[in-house]
Amino acid sequence: MRVIVTRPEREALQWAHDLRQRGLDAHPLPLMAVGAIQSPDAVHALTQAWHGLSGDAAVMFVSANAVRHFFAACPAGSAWPAGIPRAWAPGPGTAEALLAAGISPHTIDQPAPDAPQFDSEALWAVVQPQLRPGQRVLLVRGADGQGHSAGRDWLAQQVTASGASVHTVVAYQRCPPVLTTPQRALLDAASADGSVWLFSSSEAVGHWRALRQAAAGAPTRAVATHPRIAEAARAAGFDVVCASRPAIDAVVASIKSMP
Repeated sequence: MRVIVTRPEREALQWAHDLRQRGLDAHPLPLMAVGAIQSPDAVHALTQAWHGLSGDAAVMFVSANAVRHFFAACPAGSAWPAGIPRAWAPGPGTAEALLAAGISPHTIDQPAPDAPQFDSEALWAVVQPQLRPGQRVLLVRGADGQGHSAGRDWLAQQVTASGASVHTVVAYQRCPPVLTTPQRALLDAASADGSVWLFSSSEAVGHWRALRQAAAGAPTRAVATHPRIAEAARAAGFDVVCASRPAIDAVVASIKSMP
């Protein structure tokens, strides 16, 4: 069966490669574009966030893209402080990006490899004991196509409830994709021939829904790497939806089990 990987381009290429290594006919089709922020105010805020790192107890990165764009914006003469802050990662992809950025593995907090999900809830169970009232946490996240901060506030709410404070900075921008002619053809064909769509974000599901041209054909099938994403896929009209852990072997098993 054909599998369509909808992550941003960099991740889509890697996931498609890994799935092909496991015997699946996987094709990257990024349904979300990721780029540097453009607003001068947002760029200034990033610079200020770097200058204030020594006052943060922890920095929560929502994704590997948050890590890459935050470190790409490091001002000349600045560097990540030694020892403090802690670096929080909701999953292994984000943790790998932190390691690639030079962060010591001893200062990275992430969910256990066998956690049911890699998300804010799993991360909070790990980091909650380290927080103290009065501490400050920086949240590094993305912006939507209009440059507005986007994403869930659940973890920030937990940090605030613990007595610590949260300040947020936008490090990158997420936008709908601009498809090439071959990508457009792949989207239309895969939406009608029973291909399995692999989704790792609800935004990508929304972009599929907006881009897709209604066509009769085999039932639409999706594997989603979180229950919330699975709900979005069902709401978008997918006929068969399977929720999976975001680990590669779990995703492969879910794909192979699809009717």
